[in-house]
Amino acid sequence: MKKLVIIFLFLSIGFSVSAQNKKWTLQECVEYALKNNISVKQSELDVQLSDIEKSDAFGNFFPNLNASASNSWNTGLTQNITTGVLETQTSRNSSYSFSAGVNIFNGLRNHRQFQRAKLSQLASQYNLDKMQDDIALFVANSFLQVLLNKANLKVIQSQNEVTLEQIKRTQDLVDAGVLPRGDLLEIQATNASEKQRIAVAENTVTISLISLAQLLLVKDYPSFDIVDDNYNIIDDGFSSKNVDEVIEAAKENRYEVKIAEKNVELAEKDLQIAKSSYLPSLSGFFNYNTRESGSNRFVQGVDTDNPLITSDIGIVESTGQNVVGTFSNTIIEELNPLPYGEQLYLNDGISYGVSLNVPVFNGFSARNNVKRSKVNVLRSEFRLEQATLDLESNVYQAFVDSKGALKSYEAALAALESQKLAYQYAKDRYDVGLTNAFDFSQSKLRYDNAQIEENRSKYDYIFKLKVLELYFGVPATELKF
Repeated sequence: MKKLVIIFLFLSIGFSVSAQNKKWTLQECVEYALKNNISVKQSELDVQLSDIEKSDAFGNFFPNLNASASNSWNTGLTQNITTGVLETQTSRNSSYSFSAGVNIFNGLRNHRQFQRAKLSQLASQYNLDKMQDDIALFVANSFLQVLLNKANLKVIQSQNEVTLEQIKRTQDLVDAGVLPRGDLLEIQATNASEKQRIAVAENTVTISLISLAQLLLVKDYPSFDIVDDNYNIIDDGFSSKNVDEVIEAAKENRYEVKIAEKNVELAEKDLQIAKSSYLPSLSGFFNYNTRESGSNRFVQGVDTDNPLITSDIGIVESTGQNVVGTFSNTIIEELNPLPYGEQLYLNDGISYGVSLNVPVFNGFSARNNVKRSKVNVLRSEFRLEQATLDLESNVYQAFVDSKGALKSYEAALAALESQKLAYQYAKDRYDVGLTNAFDFSQSKLRYDNAQIEENRSKYDYIFKLKVLELYFGVPATELKF
């Protein structure tokens, strides 16, 4: 038993260490964000609401069916629902009803509302897709920012290792009297400056990792890290495409214009719905109701003990003789209530018919709603035009940015190669005592800055190239890095 516990503990510790040492890839970050980001979840809720709206619109085609039942007790002077007589009593009464109503014609409102619900559903899906693309791009940008900061940190750390070696070498040369002590102080000052830059770079990496974790809604900030392998520039030929080609592809694939187009269709459908108020509406109805009571019933009948009675009915005018008639002796009998089912059968009733409603005057509300809908159509058309112009501008800007970023990256590579040769030349001269420590430190600083600029321009070009691919229609989850 103890061995099993020990094995379990070791496995648990190993699993915990593995979980803490997990490094996230860009694909994992994007997929996790699309599942857990709050903005994406809100857009998914909007899609669910549009589905419910479509279900509501579809339900308007069906008749309304309603049923009701009530049971009550009354004490005091109340009406007997069976006889209609006011009595001082405690009675129990129940009633039941069933009603149905159907719209036969209401100006095609139901049909147009259903069409609008389908448009709204599609617009919500476009909004969700756009949100997912935006989040994926935000994650990619944050991910690349972490990579850039890590790459810069590695540059400073590797150059500081060279500085530490130079300090040791310079110390030996100073002790041997080959170099002045000022050279050693200059190298040590460079080392102190690099240590400070390393601290700043480490803090920058930590902050960028926290920002990425917050974007992903990952709470374990201390152990969060990413795979920092070298990401290459992958260009599938998008940078060589014509800008007009990219713009046309963006109009077909990007959701900004599609959303604006659906909003125009929604506004036009709202206008049709508003115009439905000008038309008459026709509806049909059917009602069924019945009741029963627990009160005793009163029935008129013949007195079995004295079935006939004789009474005067008049006088003969000529003789003054009374005219006598014989009648049935009726009395009111109080009986127990009829059986429950029999009462429901005897007391039921139905009503049915049609109702026609013709709008004549409603305080200009119908006319004003139509005017308001026309204004909304114009506003949505302007927004579509603006969305199209913005998309063209953004695509053109992204195209120019990618071209400029490529030129900047190529220039940074050339500058880095030149600074690398200059640094190696300065190092060789410093090693043989042909240059001083200050000139060597300046050459080394320029080489460091060239490496940092090469990293910055590289990841800037990667990001701007991916933005261009996104405009061309490549899904955010399929971007290659």
